Amino acid sequence: KRGRRDSPKIAKRLVELGWQPSHVVSSDATRTTETIELMAEHFPEKPSVEFIGALYHAGLRELEDAVNAQPDHFPTILALGHNPGWQDCIHRLTGEFEEMTTANAALMTIEADSWAQAITSHRKWTLVEMLRPRELSD
Repeated sequence: KRGRRDSPKIAKRLVELGWQPSHVVSSDATRTTETIELMAEHFPEKPSVEFIGALYHAGLRELEDAVNAQPDHFPTILALGHNPGWQDCIHRLTGEFEEMTTANAALMTIEADSWAQAITSHRKWTLVEMLRPRELSD
């Protein structure tokens, strides 16, 4: 229930901040497919979506594989998945520990010429902001 209620809040905030995804890589679990459907209703431009079974309970390796396979014409990718893997990915990519609960979003950047370079460069990503539904107004 919380995810259904809160994912639209996160989508609206992503748009406000200029972080609308051009593409989504998502676990193929029912709850993530519902999440992206609810979020997409609030994106002015509908992102392309790729459901990847390996992202269910994924860790950094599976996330790296999913992102590495993406074409470079996508300026922003939303990776949608589950904990504990996503929380660990944030830590390993940025060096920062953030608790991830339902419908949280970690906004991260890295300077790179391609998605493959971004994910395999061994440079740290920058955690720009954490979005938590309870901290957003309706």
